[in-house]
Amino acid sequence: MDQHSFFGSFEPPSDTLPDPPGGTAATGRASPAMREDEPVQRQDTFLERQDGAWRVLPIEGRFELVYEDGNGAWSVRRLQAHELKIGPGRVLVGGTDRDRDGYRGFRADRIHRLTDRDSGERVERNILDWLTRRAEATRRARATALRKAARRDGGSRAA
Repeated sequence: MDQHSFFGSFEPPSDTLPDPPGGTAATGRASPAMREDEPVQRQDTFLERQDGAWRVLPIEGRFELVYEDGNGAWSVRRLQAHELKIGPGRVLVGGTDRDRDGYRGFRADRIHRLTDRDSGERVERNILDWLTRRAEATRRARATALRKAARRDGGSRAA
């Protein structure tokens, strides 16, 4: 099974993906230039889901990965992360590969170094633990934001 069919259940909203090179969106209309140093904002309310035997958590961040593929070739990948899939014997981080302009999944055990491009934090040990903590923090932050929004919406309707 290739990584595209594995991660095929996740379709990020079209407004969260970077525009193709040249500054025009796929629809042909001009779009604002996306700067590499600006994080992509998520508009959905994805908190957590079960996908078969896999627990899927949201994760947000712009990461630079030193990654070893299945053939043993190393590369540096720039990823706008969207989800962390925790399953039987594997953990995968999925998101938009900014250099290859598409959605990709990366096995956590093949990541040799991860750099958070927003904070500059560099992780070379316990990468799986770091990713799990980051995903749990994203999940908690989204749940808190949803509760606040529900209280705000509920309070304005009662007035």
